[in-house]
Formats: sequence, structure tokens, C-alpha cells
Amino acid sequence: MAAMMRERETDVALKPLDVVRFGGEVERTAGPIADERRSDAYALSSTDPGGNAESVALKLGATYLTELSALDVSGEFVRLVPIDYARRHGIIALRDERGDLFVALSALDSWDQVDVVGRLLGEPARALFASPHEVRARLNLAYQQQDGQAAQLIDRIDGDSVSSELIELSRREDLLSSEGRAPVIRLVNLLLFEAARDGASDVHIQPYEDRLVVRLRIDGMLFNAFTLPKAIQEEVVSRIKVMGRMNIAEKRLAQDGRATVSVGDRLIDLRLSAVPASFGERVVIRLLDKSARLYSLEELGMDPQTLSKFARLISVEHGLLLVTGPTGSGKTTTLYAALQRIDAELRNIITLEDPIEYQLEGISQIQVSTKKGMTFASGLRSVLRQDPDIIMVGEVRDHETAVLAIQAALTGHLVFSTLHTNDAASAISRLLDLGVEPYLAASSLIGVLAQRLVRRVCAACGSEVADPRCELALLDAADTASDEVRMLRGVGCNACRGSGYRGRIGLFELLDVDEAIRALIHERTPSGVIKRTASDQGMRTLRMDGLSKVLDGRTTAEEVARVTLRASE
Repeated sequence: MAAMMRERETDVALKPLDVVRFGGEVERTAGPIADERRSDAYALSSTDPGGNAESVALKLGATYLTELSALDVSGEFVRLVPIDYARRHGIIALRDERGDLFVALSALDSWDQVDVVGRLLGEPARALFASPHEVRARLNLAYQQQDGQAAQLIDRIDGDSVSSELIELSRREDLLSSEGRAPVIRLVNLLLFEAARDGASDVHIQPYEDRLVVRLRIDGMLFNAFTLPKAIQEEVVSRIKVMGRMNIAEKRLAQDGRATVSVGDRLIDLRLSAVPASFGERVVIRLLDKSARLYSLEELGMDPQTLSKFARLISVEHGLLLVTGPTGSGKTTTLYAALQRIDAELRNIITLEDPIEYQLEGISQIQVSTKKGMTFASGLRSVLRQDPDIIMVGEVRDHETAVLAIQAALTGHLVFSTLHTNDAASAISRLLDLGVEPYLAASSLIGVLAQRLVRRVCAACGSEVADPRCELALLDAADTASDEVRMLRGVGCNACRGSGYRGRIGLFELLDVDEAIRALIHERTPSGVIKRTASDQGMRTLRMDGLSKVLDGRTTAEEVARVTLRASE
């Protein structure tokens, strides 16, 4: 395609183009641009080929738009023109409400592309100008919204008329040869692109006896997204290994790798893992969108009482604050939200993370690397020499890290960290199991926040539940149903991939460690007793928080029951 476009560039001739002016609506002039304006264009291009788009438009009497959102991007342009070509020339084809074709230019030296695009799409095109930033932003958005490219390519691979190029590719031993790389590279790129576009956190490449299945984890749940032919399994896995700088010849041992890809202006870190399985290597790719926005505490879903208590705990001078929950429950997101709440200009904040998921302004973030000798424990020792006010330790995994975190909390630092426990009270038992003395845990611990993530009811297809009592019976709470209750359930639509859910919200349980709780910790009291005591003092459990979100229509009883296995949670 690019070669064809280049050929068209060499023999293109400038044609007179109508001037288009935009007020409230599109206005069209009757005649072409005058010869002297075309002469001006040639003169300008010889002295300032790039030029300022606004000044060029002014000199030529052409249109300059500060925003291109009023016009629709041409689907044919997106389908036929590679994004690299469009970016290089700073162009994008648009249509107005009447379907007329325009080409937005970001510089004068792209003037001849109007005719190139017109020829390609088979209809006259008119020129207008916009800033390079606006054209690039519109390009990125348009190409990110392409739908089904991976499925189309897979259909061609999997159909009866398999291309000779792919058949040849599957027979070659040299997978990196230039003749055979394009189809599989394009396929893997499209799979990752669609995963990033759909907001997937993980991509699973799972081999079966007769096929290769691609699964996406979206909102915490796995979906079968694509089925690939078995014949290209080795090529797909090898391509992913090359991206992660892994050994493509080693197929009997587990390997890990990393890569960074871009989707428009978004940078996405990939964490790759390959393990040998029965029918070939199984690959999982974790996607970390570096440009994804961070959430504030108010956006996480805490009820006002829990939010107020948690905000108070993160504002104290010293102590240990733990966030607990299983993998993927949003613990790091909560800690990032807490760190953003604190003024980094007034306090020295240092984090130890594995991995660093997001860059935080004004905060020093340290990547833990066990292979290089930088563990949480060794890193924490070094951080304590950096005069920190607040320390975030990604996870307390062993006795040494737990003791160092507690010692830091007792010596005047505010320490945030995470644990993997089922509820807030169990975090205390976990610390004691790691060998922490009860008096140290009682003296340092100021609070424990347990959390889960549940899927939100899809806003596009959510409808009112006819029988709330039946739904609430799943949570042993049928008696809470009333005429005022408005529970929702998604029926399934394109926006939610037919699941009825889109997005997630947190469930929270905050254990505020007061004198009564400290006394129980000193006595090594079981976590069940600590939880009952905290509940008697007003602690809202995970299931109670989930029930309130069911009653106000944000999630469903099935979701709350799924993540809180026991009613006591």
C-alpha cells in the first residue's frame, strides 16, 4: 500500500481545489482557488515547506480548524491508508454531514496529498488545515477504533483458501526471515492492539491439540476472543518470544520477558511468560498501560464513612497501613490513589515496587529486581537512608521485609504495604505467622484495608430486576428488599461483549486499629474474634459493602457472592 502511495506521489499534479470555510455550518465557495493562490502555495512551499498551518491557511485563504471533531473520519481512508503513511505526511481524510470529502493537512508540503487521497478514494477531495497535534490526535483515535482486524486476518488464515505466503511460512525454520515475518507479526500486533483497545489486562495464548485459543481477561474475567489454526502456533509463540527477548530455541523451560509497544500516543508495557504445556508452550502477556489515568480515592467506590477514616489514616505522621486482598483486587491502585492525595512537595515519598505500574509525579519510585540483588528487604534498608517521610513497599512477602517495615513505622515513618489475605483481620494473623512479635505488630499497625473488585452493571444495557428478593437471597439478605430498592442487571450488548458488565468497582473493609484491637493483638487473639470485635464497633465488612452496592444498582448479587465466598466476609 505504501509503495503504491509513493508511486502516486511521483506523478501527482496539483489541481485547483475549492476553498471551504467553517462557521456554524459548512460553507462552500463556488469557484476554485485562484491561480495566484496556487502560485503562493508553490512560493511558500519552496521557502517554508512545513510552515505554520494556521498562517499558511491565512495566506492561501483556505480553512483552518482548531478542532476536527465536527467532521467524521473517512472509513475508507482508515482502511486503505497505513497509519505510518498518514503520520508521515500529517494528513487525514474527513467527511461532513453531506458526505463530501475533505483532507486535513498539518503542513503545506502535504498539499499534493489531497489529490493522492482523492484518487485513492475515487472522488474529489477538498483541502483544509489543522495543527499537527490535532491531526495526529484524530489519526490515533481513528485507527484505535478499527474493529475486527484480527478476526478478519484469522478468518483468512483459517479459511479453506489459506494464503500461499502463510503456508510457506509454516514450513520455514528461519522465522526471522524478511519474506515470512509480515503475516505473523501483523497478526500478533493486531491481537495486542485489540486487547489494549478493549481494556484487557492479560492475553492468554493457550494451545490445544487441534487449535490455538487466544483469551482476554477483561474486568477480571477471561473470554475466548480468537481461535487460531494449529499450523501457526510455533510462529505465533516465537514472535512473542522475540518481542520479549526470550530464547526461541528453548521450549522445555519456563521463560519471562518484557517489551514495550505503542498504540497511538499510549505506551503499554508487556510482561511475558511462557511455560511448556501438553500441546506446546502456553504464553501469558500482561498489559500495563503507562498512559492510563490514575484514580482518586473518591473514584474507587468507598462509602463516605470508610473514605473519611482511610483519608485520616494516610495523613498521620507514622505507622504501618496495610492493604490486603488477592492478586488483581486493585491494591496497588488504592495505594497510588492514597499517594496522590499526599502533598509530595512537602513530604519525601519513596516507593519500592515490582513492577512500577504507573509513574507518579514528584515521587521517587524504585524497581525491585531479585536477579540483581534488589529485594524488598534490601531496598527498604537503602530507602531508610534517604530521609523518607512516607515509604510504600509493594508487598510484605517474608519475615525480613515485615520486620523492617514495622521498624520503619516505629521510627517515625508512614509505611504503606500490601498482603495477600482474605479479610482485614487476617492480615494481623499473617504478620504473626511471618514471625513478627505481637507487641511490635500492635505498636506499629494503624489500619488494614481489605478489598475486592466486582464488575459494574453495564450502563448501556442495565435494566431493573423484576424480583429483588430472589437476587438478594444469594447474599442471605432477602429481607432487605423493599419497594424503594432499584436493582439492575445487564442484559448484554455490544458495549459489554454480551456479559452485562462493563468496568469495575471496589468493595472495602477497613479495620481501624484502636486500643481494643491492640489489646487483642497482644494476646494473639484469633482473627475471627478480632473481626467480630471490629464489627461490633461499626466496621463495615466486604459483604455488607457489596450488599449496599447491589441495592443501589451498581453491581449484582452474583458478583458480590463470587468475590466474598463466606457470609462472614
